[in-house]
Amino acid sequence: MKVLIIGGVAGGATAAARLRRLDEEAQIVMLERSGYVSYANCGLPYYVGGEITDRKKLTLQTPESFAGRFRVEARVRQEALSIDRAAKQVRVRRLDDGSEYTESYDKLILAPGARPVRPPLPGIDGGRIFTLRTVEDTFALRGFIEEQRPARAVVVGGGFIGLEMAENLTRAGLSVTLVERLDQVLAPLDRDMAALLHAHLRDKGVTLRLETAVADFEDCGGGVRTLLEGGEALEADLVLLAIGVSPDTRLAEEAGLALGARKSIAVDEQMRTSDPDIYAVGDAVQVKNLITGAPALLPLAGPANKQARIAADNICGRPSRFSGVQGTSVLKLFDLTAASTGLNEAAAKAAGIAFDKVVTFSANHASYYPGAVNMTVKVLFASDTGRLLGAQIVGAEGVDKRIDVLAAAIRGGLTGPDLTELELAYAPPYSSAKDPVNMAGYVIENLLTGTVRQFHWDQVDALPRDGSVTLLDTRTDAEYGAGHIEGTVHIPLDSLRQRLSELDPAKPVYVNCQSGLRSYIACRILSQNGFTCYNLSGGYRFYEIVKRQSALDTAPAHPCGLPVDQKKA
Repeated sequence: MKVLIIGGVAGGATAAARLRRLDEEAQIVMLERSGYVSYANCGLPYYVGGEITDRKKLTLQTPESFAGRFRVEARVRQEALSIDRAAKQVRVRRLDDGSEYTESYDKLILAPGARPVRPPLPGIDGGRIFTLRTVEDTFALRGFIEEQRPARAVVVGGGFIGLEMAENLTRAGLSVTLVERLDQVLAPLDRDMAALLHAHLRDKGVTLRLETAVADFEDCGGGVRTLLEGGEALEADLVLLAIGVSPDTRLAEEAGLALGARKSIAVDEQMRTSDPDIYAVGDAVQVKNLITGAPALLPLAGPANKQARIAADNICGRPSRFSGVQGTSVLKLFDLTAASTGLNEAAAKAAGIAFDKVVTFSANHASYYPGAVNMTVKVLFASDTGRLLGAQIVGAEGVDKRIDVLAAAIRGGLTGPDLTELELAYAPPYSSAKDPVNMAGYVIENLLTGTVRQFHWDQVDALPRDGSVTLLDTRTDAEYGAGHIEGTVHIPLDSLRQRLSELDPAKPVYVNCQSGLRSYIACRILSQNGFTCYNLSGGYRFYEIVKRQSALDTAPAHPCGLPVDQKKA
């Protein structure tokens, strides 16, 4: 059997290695358009920023190492031009000399990946405008920084690559402005959770320009001018485009293979295309959302590796299926970690799922052990059954551990109350006896059983201030004095039982504290004394940071330059 693989990196290289482990006699040929057959794609931004200093560390396998260990013929700088499905042949061009040849196959695996989006804007092909997708891209950008010593950069796009590059360009000594068309960075997060990242970016000196679109690029005497819709111009020494990626499916489309959303390659659970002898894996394929069952595109390394293994299994006669994706991801952003899995609010609404949510604030380990830092945990669950739908966490330490637990819980079909039963590793340096995951489960259980009711940060300002309801703040005098919700009555929690007579039991009480814990205790006191009570999810600190960042997000930006017409004058 001869298997031809088009594309290396995560999908193609993994498929090649798995094929060899299953079939020692198969002939395996892998074609890679770039000069590197298997490399640490996700590590590229950290080489630009200097966190990774040895460029050799970016290369996981070479054609020589593939041949020596796996007896795979890996050919770099070889571009597949077309597929002749009837003849089971692929036309290939050698990029070094332009010559072409034909390669046959019994089974074909497509792993073309995705390509950076480059909208047809004037000036987008300028020499100071970069993308970051391949090792060659990385070396070009790093070389430009070392040789030209730029001082200012504009990053267009606030997704994973855009944020990682904003950090690493800052680390490299550049002043960075991040331009994002949406009203938030990192779309897998809800906007309230993204507000935590907005605050951190600003604290680190990154200028945020949200709800801002780019119209044009111009060379300007040793620099590049990014023209924004509306007329403003940002002056910089380089621009990094991180607008997103699109499936690289020209070959599949021209070969007549069935396509899915955004012209991705349609595959079944065995990763087989509409041609039974052609499989496809990685960023170019359409898969199923594990939670909703809807078609999904998810350009992440983890699913690509799993799909490659499954394709190889089925080619070798081992029944194997890809059940779907849930989008588990994690991002380092300066001193914070942001992670998510499953559905966010927008995705749950789009799927028509009735859901509720909780926001908790928990320390990464025992609070009495030195170095404890808090993380914000948001969990979505089905309103009727309590089935877990998604989770988002932002914090300094311990985020990755908790998101992995929640990802496993979602895949296992657990409910919110099931989280209370999870027996997770505990010692003071690592966690608390009630882990943050357990704590989220307790809050969900309390909601489902009617032990507590809640309201959210975006409902606060709409609450009437006409005396028909009571807004109660149960924090300390110092906390209240440092800032509070307009119209609240202030009674510290430890004084509440003695001061119940100051409240009218005929009026609903909306309670807040700093994080939501003391106000929950207050709600239990009030509920058992005849009051109808609602607890502010996430507490005042969550309300305050989301409101403050929302105001900054929409405030007129300090101009990085004069309007375009004045500059040209």
